[in-house]
Formats: sequence, structure tokens, C-alpha cells
Amino acid sequence: MKKHIYKFLFLLAITGTFFSCNVEEFSDLNNPEVDAFSESLTRGDLQDLVSGVLYSSRVGLGTYFDDCGVIGREYWRFSSSDPRFTSDLLGGSNAVLDNNTFYLTIPWAARYRTVKNANLILGFLDSQDLSGQFTTQEINATRGFLKTFIAHELLLNLNLTDENGIRIDVSDANNLGAFVSKSEALSAIRTMLTDAASDLNNGGGSFPFSLTSGFGAFNTPSSFAQVSHALAARVAAYQGDASAVLSHLGSSFFNLDGSDLSTGLYYNFSTDQTGLLNPMFFPVEATTAGARIMHPSFLADAEEGDSRLSKVAQRSEALTLDNLTGDYSVFLYSSNSDAIPMIRNEELILLYAEANITVNPGEAVNALNVIRASAGLDPYTGATDTESLIEEMLTQRRYSLYAEGHRWIDVRRYNRLDTLPIDRVDSEGNPDDVWSSFPIPLTENQ
Repeated sequence: MKKHIYKFLFLLAITGTFFSCNVEEFSDLNNPEVDAFSESLTRGDLQDLVSGVLYSSRVGLGTYFDDCGVIGREYWRFSSSDPRFTSDLLGGSNAVLDNNTFYLTIPWAARYRTVKNANLILGFLDSQDLSGQFTTQEINATRGFLKTFIAHELLLNLNLTDENGIRIDVSDANNLGAFVSKSEALSAIRTMLTDAASDLNNGGGSFPFSLTSGFGAFNTPSSFAQVSHALAARVAAYQGDASAVLSHLGSSFFNLDGSDLSTGLYYNFSTDQTGLLNPMFFPVEATTAGARIMHPSFLADAEEGDSRLSKVAQRSEALTLDNLTGDYSVFLYSSNSDAIPMIRNEELILLYAEANITVNPGEAVNALNVIRASAGLDPYTGATDTESLIEEMLTQRRYSLYAEGHRWIDVRRYNRLDTLPIDRVDSEGNPDDVWSSFPIPLTENQ
């Protein structure tokens, strides 16, 4: 990653109330104002800096979800002005993934931008005596909050490059750490989340800054520590560590009773002039200028009566682009100001089911039935051997977490990429490809 990745608009000031996050450009890293933060960080400064983290964490999300959703055959991303969505991402004809184009460079740089934002604040906290401005508990709370966001952003980039790895040590833009393996990266990310939870649990009763409505009930250090553990449970599942999944879930906001599947942490969006719009929203009747068209298998493979099929909507006319035709649009969000989940209880119940498949199969079925009941389906009556329960768990994840960036990762970690449908064969007999990972961006200059 070249240093120019880190030359970004950094600080964003919050206006309005706790329930509305309006932001505006404040300064960049090359301005003298930033140097001043390393000498005298005030409470107002910290609010602005944290707002920068929240802002940059939402940049490029639509591209990230399209990367995962298209390769994972959840939907097709139509764009008549950019054929790479239906050529490169689907491996059409002789197309391959490009290491220097928008579908990789935008989300990659955005996630490391957030990491850089958070690392700078941590550096400001380390470099000065802040006892006159903040209590020790407030410093702990801030550290835990920032570490959680760093870990989450690193995980999203690792989801793209997988076995190609990522850089974990990027705190010094002039001396970046080497790329580490997927295994090493997952271990480091989980440790970071565990450390974050520890800091948060020693963070007192409130943060020294305001947060948006997307944090819901997780707007205090101790409650946000539950989010850190929830994310750690996701990482532990990626590591295949069932006991660690269950341990982290026990300290998270996991609730098995099925009454609060949507409880979790969310990205906020708004139509305000200085806000960001939900990048996953397109009208049902969107054209080839910009549309997300449900992959036909989502409907064909569903059980009758599954209420989660409401996540797609039938169009008045089918839409065709690049030899792909569909008559349902992704309609997970009804407006461009709807929030997008970062992690929520429905995923935690599915993680609980997954971890119990080899630990307590009966409890796995119980958890899966909570999900099935919420979708209007009858209890599971299939076999309870490991392979059958994995298949059922992946199916429920497919429909519960549709278009949220999970299916491609799920089938990959269970070595089932070859089960994803191939939609096209070109005139020379070459079928589309299903990619296992993105290459390292060219700008990294390894």
C-alpha cells in the first residue's frame, strides 16, 4: 500500500442530535491542525476524530457487498456503463479479476483509511498527558472502541483477499508491516477484538463522545464490548474454533429466544447534503444503468412459504444485460436512508448453531429451528449427521444473511465454491469462473 492511500479527508464534524449523524469535511492529514491534535487533544477534537472513523467505515461498502454478492451468485450487478460487474466478477469468457480497478481498490483503500483514522487517534492518546481532559476509564473506552473498528475493517479486506493475506501492522505509513497469511491475520484480528472488549469493560459508564442511532443499545463501553465479542465469534467461526465461538457468544448480545433477530450494530445513512446514501438501495424497476438482479437460484432453491423471499421484489418486466436475464430485483432496503447491519443477533444465532453442530447437534437443531420459525418455516426434520446439519446451516445463512456479504465467504470456508451456479458459456465453450479470492492490489507493490 503506497502512502498516497493515506492522504485522505480525515476529520468530520457531527451536527444535529444523537439520532442523526450529519457530517462535513473538516481537514486532511497534511494540514497543521492534525499536528495540533498530537499536542493538545480536546474532547471536541476527539468527537470530530471519531466522527471521521464512522464516516470512512461507510465508504465503499456498496462495492464490497457487490464483490461478495456477485461472486457468491446471490445477485447480478447490472451497470451498462461498466461491464466489469458482469465480466470480471463473474469470470465471463476470458475475463479475470483485475488487481488495479475499482471493484478492488475502492473497498480496499476505504477499509485501510478507517484503520489509519483509528490508528492516528490511538497515537494521539499515547503521545500526550490527557489526564486534564479525560479520565482513565474514558481513555480505555476510546481505545476499545477504536480497536473494534480496526479489527472489523481488517476482516473485511481479508474476506476479499483470503489466502493472499493482508497487512495487519499499518500504524506507521512510512514503515508498513509485511503481508501475513490468512491464518495469522485471523488470529491477530481476534486478539485485537478480545483486547478491545477488555478495554471497554474497563471503560466506565459512558464514551467521551456521542454515537449515532445505528449503535442502538450498544452506546456505552460495557454494551459495546458485547459487539466486540460478537465480531470475535464471527472470526472464531472462520477459524473453525467452535468452543471459542460459543465462549465469545456468551459475552455478546446473543439471544436465542428469536424475539430480537434485528438487534445489532448498524451503519447509518441519510439524504442530508453532507451525508452518505445507502449504496445498496436501487428501486425495484431500476434499469441497466444501475440495478441488482436476484440470481434465479435464490428463488428456485427456497422452501415454500419462506418469508425471507421478501428481500427481493418482482419487476414489471425482466431486465437483460450481458446474456443475463432476471425478473426480480434485490429489495433488501426500501430507501436510500435505510441502515445496513454490521452484525446482528440473527447471525449470532446462526453462529451458535454452526458451533454446536460438532459439539451438541441437538442444540444446533434447536437454534436452526429458531431461525426457521422466524421465517415462517416448519421445524427441521432432516438428518442430524454433521454433513446434513452443515448443509442446513449454510442454507439458513444464505436466506437470513442474503446480500449482506456472507454467502461467498461461507461456501469458500466450507470448500463448496464448486456448488455455485455457472450461468454462461461463451461461444468458444468457456464457462464463467467462480473466484476464490481477489489478488493483492497493484498499489501494494509487494
